[in-house]
Amino acid sequence: MAGADLPAWALVAIVALGVVQLSLQVLALVTVFRTPEERLVTGRRWVWVAVVALGQLVGAIVFLAAARKPTPAPDPVSTAPDAERDGARRAADLLYGDRSPEERRRKER
Repeated sequence: MAGADLPAWALVAIVALGVVQLSLQVLALVTVFRTPEERLVTGRRWVWVAVVALGQLVGAIVFLAAARKPTPAPDPVSTAPDAERDGARRAADLLYGDRSPEERRRKER
């Protein structure tokens, strides 16, 4: 047998590399199908399925590292409802004092 000619550490290394490759490919394929097409670099899902499936370990790493556009982070202040923004302003006023122009004029008198 060919496997009997290899030392035990080499067999363990080959099995470990196979597990890593299979795990990364499954993770990459699941991510390909969960990612909206507008966030993929090519805009086409089938291209990345082919890269991951045919590229094996390298294809999975390339997809996970570079194939997705970052999600734009929403600005929490501009997207917060008015009640939340008012609460944040009140908290800031309590901590740092009111910064409104009328309040400053009142304090100067």
